[in-house]
Amino acid sequence: MVCQVDINVQVEADTAPSDDEVHRWVAAAVADRRAQSEVSVSIVDAETSQRLNGQYRGRDYPTNVLSFPADLPEELGLPLLGDLVVCAAVVEREAREQGKPPQAHWAHMLVHGTLHLLGYDHIEDCEAEQMEALETTIITGLGFAPPYEVSTTAASDEIIFKQESSTP
Repeated sequence: MVCQVDINVQVEADTAPSDDEVHRWVAAAVADRRAQSEVSVSIVDAETSQRLNGQYRGRDYPTNVLSFPADLPEELGLPLLGDLVVCAAVVEREAREQGKPPQAHWAHMLVHGTLHLLGYDHIEDCEAEQMEALETTIITGLGFAPPYEVSTTAASDEIIFKQESSTP
């Protein structure tokens, strides 16, 4: 299936990946799942993320990514998938904490959020396993290390799980 993804990127933060990278990562998550999609991606600061997270999820802290599915009746045939709001400060902080290259974590958060727009979730264990496996396939297909990889640090035998700490 040939996939056409139209993405509108708005940056309201100090750091952000390029529009081309955002498009590539979102399109990779949509590929083979929908023929045509429209996605809005807003990259925001911590204050905006915290306000939206509080307003829509009742959580008074900034989070890495918020997904707002369009939730339109399928019979309308409209390509609108929904909106993603990504907090640049949280993504950058998590990348540092997890010892990941920032671009790898940006890619993961955009893929993760896009899969939420497509109806994937991680509330139940079986759903989480399916979503994490799909994320891993997409992220490694983009040339990044598996996002949920477990590694040990050279300084100790402590195991560190490399995954987002502010789960949407």
